[in-house]
Amino acid sequence: MDETVRYAVGLDIGTENVRAVVASIAKDGKISVVGYNEAKNAGMRKGILANLAGPADSVDRMLGEVERMSGYEIHSATVSVNGSQLLTTKTEGMIAVGTAEHEINEEDLMRVEDVAVTGRIPANREILDVIPFGYSIDGGEAVRDPVGMTGARLEMRANVVSALQPNCDNLRRSLEGAKVSVERLIPSVVAGSRAVLDERQKENGVAVIDLGAATTSVAIYEEGDLQYVGVVPAGSNNVTNDLAICLEINTEVAEEIKKRYVTGAFEGGTNVHVKVGREEFTFERDRVNEVVKARLAEIFEKVKKELRTAGYEKRLPEGAVLIGGGSKMRDIEVFAKEALEMSVRLGKPKNLGGVGTSVEKPEYSAAVGLMLFAAESDSRPTQGKKQKKSSDGGFIKNLFKKFKF
Repeated sequence: MDETVRYAVGLDIGTENVRAVVASIAKDGKISVVGYNEAKNAGMRKGILANLAGPADSVDRMLGEVERMSGYEIHSATVSVNGSQLLTTKTEGMIAVGTAEHEINEEDLMRVEDVAVTGRIPANREILDVIPFGYSIDGGEAVRDPVGMTGARLEMRANVVSALQPNCDNLRRSLEGAKVSVERLIPSVVAGSRAVLDERQKENGVAVIDLGAATTSVAIYEEGDLQYVGVVPAGSNNVTNDLAICLEINTEVAEEIKKRYVTGAFEGGTNVHVKVGREEFTFERDRVNEVVKARLAEIFEKVKKELRTAGYEKRLPEGAVLIGGGSKMRDIEVFAKEALEMSVRLGKPKNLGGVGTSVEKPEYSAAVGLMLFAAESDSRPTQGKKQKKSSDGGFIKNLFKKFKF
């Protein structure tokens, strides 16, 4: 094994599926995907852990195949976190750094971040990241990076991303059952954004909508930074369940209808024919459309409310990018464009080396993004030797990371 090669592992823990992507990182920084896999999950409810054993069993089985494919033994990963527990909080802080001739350094940045966070975030929440919007020296204009500049007073405006501490701890504990330690927790929609957005979109203003099985997450970017994260507790499984109830069929047949005919721009006039196993089913397309449109309208109305709450309704020049397994529904972007009254396109990872073309799919966006965050982090695993990590995943030491969302 090449001693200069390092590895990055992204592990997306979804309500219905778990997915992993492993990439090798050459000495020159080139990233090549060397392994991936997905499996059905259990023990999660709307993005929140409900059963410790469920995800552990699913992850353990799934990673076995990833290890065989990649030749890399996995003991740690950058992991997704989801659910309505996620929160972004705008905050600010100010410190005195010395005389007017004082040269601002990294320690000063850590101090002002500490001041901005202390007392602003409830004790039962874990801080996932602190994203500086800008710094001000002695009351001057905002600057991006004040290191090396001189001044006596340093101020910072920032966005703090947090999740409930017990939920984070339980997720780590569950993954310990699969012998995987958590290097870092990142919201799944933020990870997906890392995989599908470019800097121009983030600068101009864009929303990423992760349409998952049980939740629909929203991340908003402007001026290059993450501005807002919100989670709607409904997803594509709600469409499946509505079809099953209203058409009096099982969820397997309903899922097949959803994949093959929804939304199809909701054309009418013909029947829907589905064959599952030896059974064949026929339904009126208008009836199918009625059920699906009602649920999707509800989901996207709640997404629109999130945009409105964040102050970005009809204010995003780059529109919205749809990712996640639910975005595979036929012509879903057509419906979303009309419902949100903004431009909408499908997003997926691209330009990945190795076997990367196999994960250039909307449903793999979060796992790929997590892998990319891991590749950029200073805490990347080295060789495929077993590494022991503390149960806190090194969170305290890495609270204020250089690589931001």
